[in-house]
Amino acid sequence: MKKIVLAIDSYKGCLSSKEVETCVEQELHVRFPDCKVVCFPVADGGEGLLEALAGILDMQLIHAEVHDPLMRVCDARYGILEDGVTAVIEMAEASGLPLVAVPERDPMRASTFGTGELIADALQKGCRKFLTGIGGSATNDAGMGMLEALGVRFFDENGTLLHGSGESMCRISRMDLTLMDSRLKEADFQVACDVDNPFCGERGAAHVFAPQKGASPEQIRRLDEGMRRFAALMRRTLGKDISDLAGAGAAGGLGGALCAFLGARLLPGIDVMLDAARFDEVLPDASLVITGEGCSDLQTLMGKVPSGILRRAQRFDVPVCLMSGRIEEKDALLRAGFAGLFEASPSDMPLEEAVKPETAKENLRRAVQALARLMEDKL
Repeated sequence: MKKIVLAIDSYKGCLSSKEVETCVEQELHVRFPDCKVVCFPVADGGEGLLEALAGILDMQLIHAEVHDPLMRVCDARYGILEDGVTAVIEMAEASGLPLVAVPERDPMRASTFGTGELIADALQKGCRKFLTGIGGSATNDAGMGMLEALGVRFFDENGTLLHGSGESMCRISRMDLTLMDSRLKEADFQVACDVDNPFCGERGAAHVFAPQKGASPEQIRRLDEGMRRFAALMRRTLGKDISDLAGAGAAGGLGGALCAFLGARLLPGIDVMLDAARFDEVLPDASLVITGEGCSDLQTLMGKVPSGILRRAQRFDVPVCLMSGRIEEKDALLRAGFAGLFEASPSDMPLEEAVKPETAKENLRRAVQALARLMEDKL
């Protein structure tokens, strides 16, 4: 029996990874009734990591009462794997942009405090290994709020206690680690990160990501100055320089804080996901892998889900077809090694129509039919 493996990222703003794969799987069973189809919901470290791993691994979902980016009480989830000591934390659950209405978005006020509360809750339940996804944040506090929730205290030059936010980060003068949660010394953090931006500077957190979180040009300037100030304080206090560390600017600088204070390792998000899910184990006897995302272009080859899937499958000489909502730079994608490109949305279909869930599902069914015609003699 032939085996087809599905590892398709979400079509953002339209369908989740699981919804895309369910639609593709159903049509594949119609076209190839004798084929075995294995679904692997995937994510690259941004939103969706928790849902993707919950669909693959034996995981208990935990609900915790935490604070959202504007310090309002909210319900957030994290997972504990079957070993009882590994927690899956998705920062977007507590500190994500979707939790804040567009008119309320303000990285000067937003805090990662809720993400720290999730970590503290997992520590209390005995977890000492952490898989942490840090995409989709509403914050630019350089992890200050998270650290506050874990016991770190921050002060301005007058000795006034500060609470985590972008505004407070700009005033940091001193920090005190004496009350930091001692259980963190026993903890190991792997961080799924899908960007390589440094902590500060022109490619840093403030300049690249703060605008989409509601920052004005003046706020961007202040936030970047605050990031530099915080980085200098970390150098003096911790002896660690994360200013130019690739990925330190992820999630408004949370990546840098995780590295400097918690000894975290920043890893390509898709690799963290695939390793945790033991993806390589399904490849040796696979006949075909289908991957994809909402829109594929040159960025796809720079650490996004389809490139990670392609790289893994190539080790086992398994062909990989790319099935995305829209596909650009097709020649470059074919040169990278994809066996076929299948664009779900017709090129003349307006985007606002293409992103409607039912329209997207119908487009996916047509894309599977096109793939079936091409692969009929191989499956």
